[in-house]
Amino acid sequence: MAEEAPMDTTAAAGSMQVMVDERDMKMHYANAYRIHATADEVVIDLGFNMPDPGTRPGPQPALLLKVTDRVVFNYTNTKRLAMSLTQLIKRYEQQFGELPSPQSRQLAK
Repeated sequence: MAEEAPMDTTAAAGSMQVMVDERDMKMHYANAYRIHATADEVVIDLGFNMPDPGTRPGPQPALLLKVTDRVVFNYTNTKRLAMSLTQLIKRYEQQFGELPSPQSRQLAK
């Protein structure tokens, strides 16, 4: 992979200019998550589901959730993230059509 020069990205947050430094950013793929909560924080574990290599043959296959990253938020930032994700999904669905809900996908199987 070719190495790219670091980019300075700016975004307006109200009347304040925010500089984003992505030089040390790492990217990870995740297709699964789990959430834990305390009175003060929300803990989100990110990872991916894969067939459990230690699974014995049986009627129900098992999955292994391999946790690769953990993010800890306070409740204010958790709410901001939830609002941002809601807006992102709304824009996506306006452009490409409605996404099926996870419940409707399970019922279709």
